[in-house]
Amino acid sequence: MSEAQAVAAPAPNGKRKRALLGIAGVVAVAGLGWGVYEWLVASHYESTDNAYVQGNVVQITPQVGGTVMAIHADDTDFVKAGQPLVTLDPADARVALEQAEAALGQTVRQLRTVYATNGSLAAQVTLRQADVAKVQADLARATDDLNRRAGLVATGAVSREELNHAQSQVNAARAALASARAGVAGAREQLAGNRAMTEGTSIEQHPQVQAAAARVREAWLAQQRAAMPAPVDGYVARRTVQLGQRVAPGVPVMAVIPLNRCGSMPTSRKCSCARSASASR
Repeated sequence: MSEAQAVAAPAPNGKRKRALLGIAGVVAVAGLGWGVYEWLVASHYESTDNAYVQGNVVQITPQVGGTVMAIHADDTDFVKAGQPLVTLDPADARVALEQAEAALGQTVRQLRTVYATNGSLAAQVTLRQADVAKVQADLARATDDLNRRAGLVATGAVSREELNHAQSQVNAARAALASARAGVAGAREQLAGNRAMTEGTSIEQHPQVQAAAARVREAWLAQQRAAMPAPVDGYVARRTVQLGQRVAPGVPVMAVIPLNRCGSMPTSRKCSCARSASASR
């Protein structure tokens, strides 16, 4: 019996060794699997009890005032960049755009008249200069007539009354000459003032046209801003606007949170809360 027991004794040791090797193999495979999972999956995620999520909150605020006609997204809805969120009543902006366009057309027509007036004012200056030349000729004849009659008064060939009449004609010619010269000066001033508004620029580049065109662009922008699109991809939150509500520029109506830009931030306040909760348990 003692020899048989001595021969059979190594059998249990072999089974135990195989069992230990099997357990070690399972542990090694499990460890390898956990390492692969940690490297490929778990390393891309964070899990903690003492942190909070921090991300950008993009406020949606109207750039123009108006009445809300439509709301295209609600809280927790995912929206893409450019997708409409809120639509305001565009009627007032459309009327303002039409008025600005009409004012631009009127300004262009007025300036065309101003440009066309340059020619007529130049002709008026020429006409006034011709009047001056005519009056100068009349004054010269009246002066010659006066001088001739003055020499004949002493002989009695010309009466004093005729001499006075000739003097009156000279005075009238001088007054007409002064008036004609004033007319020339006035016509030149009008021409200079008109040319100051037109010289060196075309109708398209005229400051008045540019200002009117800027008002048209401003009115067009106000009309386009009646639609409020999403600036980024994200989820809608904090919607406070309602249909029919009158909103003012700069007042937030909702927010869009882009989750692809979120991150976790630790906070000591939450850590202490977690520790106190563990102690109570």
